[in-house]
Amino acid sequence: MGFNLQNLEAALKAGRKYTYLPFSLHFFESVSSTNQTLWNLLNQGAISGTVVIATVQSAGRGQWGREWISPVGGLYVSVAISFDQKIEATDSYQLTFATAWGIASQLRQRGINVGIKWPNDLVLNGRKLGGILTETKVNKGQITQAVIGVGINWTNPVPETGINLESWQALQDVRPISCLEMLTSTVLLGIESGMECLFQEGVSILLSRYLDLLTNMGDRVYVNNLSGTVVGVTPQGNLRVDLETHDTKELITPEIYIQPGTISLGYHKSSV
Repeated sequence: MGFNLQNLEAALKAGRKYTYLPFSLHFFESVSSTNQTLWNLLNQGAISGTVVIATVQSAGRGQWGREWISPVGGLYVSVAISFDQKIEATDSYQLTFATAWGIASQLRQRGINVGIKWPNDLVLNGRKLGGILTETKVNKGQITQAVIGVGINWTNPVPETGINLESWQALQDVRPISCLEMLTSTVLLGIESGMECLFQEGVSILLSRYLDLLTNMGDRVYVNNLSGTVVGVTPQGNLRVDLETHDTKELITPEIYIQPGTISLGYHKSSV
């Protein structure tokens, strides 16, 4: 069963509220990674809004250099974004947060209760449904271009901590996402609405929406043998944790910031 670009174009046209990104769609059966393929296209003159979709990635990339296993049946898509407005290199996580919130909220509008696991995972029933990898090109401390890669489990096999959307839908009364093209459209519209929120409404509104869907709020974490509680996220992407420390007689809760990649929060069943 091939991927039908016309079906995707029709779904995008029907669902668009914004025209923030002029989507230009490129489909490949197999690539090393959709992000790398898109950077190659950008180097050849492709513009903001260019999209690469693939059935399989032979060398998919995850966060912090990890391999992203990408078998047939998953959605692998990358979107290029150029910036008219200045965005600091240190704020690159805002692009990931915008993407995560945008995709999660689009899926929730269809009745799929997706949450976000800090910093860049989409979760369903406490399991990983997908992930996001943002890569940027920086000039003089400003991001000039970004490629946002998204992988979503559709019908592909997943590990114990994962879930694919079709197996979840099989247990529901309705099937909100009928095909891979519809899922792709939902993801692209999510990325677009997330960027629209970040650049039109600002980071504080985006962060509050991201936190509304963050499954880690209130989680207990342990940092250097001290117990703490997750209370939020900073605009730079760090996790805000209130630590509990006893100073002779009283309980003090200093707030610390934890950078992405320094602790793992694991998966847990959530009621989100």
